[in-house]
Amino acid sequence: MNTKTKDNTGAKFGMWLFLYSEIMLFTGLFILYAAYFREYLPDFVNAGKELDLRYGAVNTLILLTSSFTVAAAITAIRKKQAQGSLIFLCISIACGIIFLINKYFEWGHKFSHDIFPNSATLNAGPRGENIFFGLYYVITGLHGVHIIAGLSLLITAAWFVKKGKIVASDFVFLENSGLYWHLVDLIWIFIFPLFYLVI
Repeated sequence: MNTKTKDNTGAKFGMWLFLYSEIMLFTGLFILYAAYFREYLPDFVNAGKELDLRYGAVNTLILLTSSFTVAAAITAIRKKQAQGSLIFLCISIACGIIFLINKYFEWGHKFSHDIFPNSATLNAGPRGENIFFGLYYVITGLHGVHIIAGLSLLITAAWFVKKGKIVASDFVFLENSGLYWHLVDLIWIFIFPLFYLVI
């Protein structure tokens, strides 16, 4: 029993250490954004108006919902309700997929209007707008990669729950997957105002 607890503690510590490194990565990008924002404030404001607030708002709602269902999945497994946990995980996975689909259409819309870094349209305009969209694609693209990684963890967790490998007495993999997903959601909470609510 003690050995198992020690193993779970190590797994949790390892996940928190990994999450810290992820936070530092995005913090660096946000600091870079802040530096350029200060230098090109009017250009950033104008570029922000090119983004559709509805996409950002819907995706925010989707991720907040998925965070709730991931937490509910962990609570359910702790109460020995494997079926309920599986249902909540499936909802979370569906939310993540919908988020990526929305982002695909949003990016596609921008590309169809020649709005991407170093495009003819942006090169003909203010330098700050080109930088804004460069940061937009890098940061949201990196976040999208993290969404995919998080989905992989949630899908694996759901499979383990279904197979009885994640149970009330040992759910550290599900808990760590949930922590990672919450981080992905938290990062988006910072991304949303930086790009969609620029004033």
